[in-house]
Amino acid sequence: MSGHINVLRLLPWAGPEGKPCYLAGDGSGSYLSRLADNMEAVQLGLAADLVKEARRILDGRKWTPGELHLLAVQLTEALADVQRVAESRGARLPDPTWDDPDVIDDEDEDDPARPVETSA
Repeated sequence: MSGHINVLRLLPWAGPEGKPCYLAGDGSGSYLSRLADNMEAVQLGLAADLVKEARRILDGRKWTPGELHLLAVQLTEALADVQRVAESRGARLPDPTWDDPDVIDDEDEDDPARPVETSA
């Protein structure tokens, strides 16, 4: 049995009919994985540029309905790309450990040492 772990990675582009594309691999940095990393970087950079452009347009308070429509379309596309990148990267994060002493879970509710919130 191999020591490789197969992980499905959501790729930053859609397949036929807009369906999600996945890469099965071991996270070893294959060509396709590096290509996806580069595409994510481009998508995030374009989204950042678009946010700056949107702020410029909106701050000027002089726009046409056509400009606003185009801006809304472009922002929607960029947001969809950023959402896909976040979902892909989040799925590849290790499971969090809940040993953080600052995190209060349901079991701590009856703890007499737990601070009690009061309303003013």
